[in-house]
Amino acid sequence: MTVGFVGIHYPQSAHFEDFVGRVQQAVEVLRAAPGCLSVGCWVTAEGDAVVSTAEFESDEALAASFAAAGEAGVDFAYDERERAPRQVLTLRPR
Repeated sequence: MTVGFVGIHYPQSAHFEDFVGRVQQAVEVLRAAPGCLSVGCWVTAEGDAVVSTAEFESDEALAASFAAAGEAGVDFAYDERERAPRQVLTLRPR
């Protein structure tokens, strides 16, 4: 069964463009991972949040893709660059 992923990030305004770059780096690594069906980086119309979206073939593919991204040096750390805790959602099809 496919699985969806949405991450909503709230970077400090001074770090917004750098944060978009971090998410785009993750997108490129995840896109190449086996089992990744789609992945994208979005920003809200208000310019106050960065949203990452992805769809994977399975839970195992999602976990393996994020593990590979971590091994590739993708920065997933939550730190002072974010003004609020990120929201991470796992989605199931109906």
